[in-house]
Amino acid sequence: MIKIKTEEEIELIRRACNVVERVLSELKKYIRPGILTEELNNEAEKLISRLGAVSAFKGYRGYPGNICTSVNEEVVHGIPGKRQLKAGDIISLDVGVKLNGYYGDAAWTVPVGEISPQAKRLLQVTQEALACGIAQACEGNHLLDISSAIQSYVESRSFSVVRKFVGHGIGSQLHEEPEIPNFGKPGTGPMLKAGMVLAIEPMVNEGSSEIEVLDDKWTAVTKDNKLSAHFEHTVCISKNGPETLTGREFKING
Repeated sequence: MIKIKTEEEIELIRRACNVVERVLSELKKYIRPGILTEELNNEAEKLISRLGAVSAFKGYRGYPGNICTSVNEEVVHGIPGKRQLKAGDIISLDVGVKLNGYYGDAAWTVPVGEISPQAKRLLQVTQEALACGIAQACEGNHLLDISSAIQSYVESRSFSVVRKFVGHGIGSQLHEEPEIPNFGKPGTGPMLKAGMVLAIEPMVNEGSSEIEVLDDKWTAVTKDNKLSAHFEHTVCISKNGPETLTGREFKING
């Protein structure tokens, strides 16, 4: 069952989302050649604690990190560790927090120094695909209108959407119904209603959509070792259209 949130619940989710966005904004400042992903994890832990929240990820089904740090061919769920960033890399920072019993979740993929034109295009297309999906998160539309919009935009730009991971509902639990695939037939799936809160998150590959999970049981990578990008926002469906709770527009090079 897809939960319809009250105004009070939406405000609590909005506050958690504000923490997520502040953490992501601060972490972006640390992105530079030479830094280790575990250093980003440690900074995130301090920031989340300072803002009165706790990591939604640490300990979730045994996940060891406070955030997910997925570099280059890593699609999602990269575990922070000794991987050192270098110029030309891209890194997905996925942050989730719990604050006052409610969750917020978002991800940005950012460049490390100067990146290739193709990598820039991948980031741009993934972010724009997310915007296309959010635009369909309107009362009266169907769930897979979001999915179809993402898929159509990505594939028309000669990239591929990851099919083995999905977005999700969010609220008093990190993962709630419904699952939100990044592909599908428009006009199908549950009807969207005001008060639904969704974490919409296209994962887009430079090459094939095929992925595999490494021996750590978490890190998903592209099978062809090509780049992958990930953008995510927590979005509330309202009477006035979609409200992006993870807030201010994020500029890839801003």
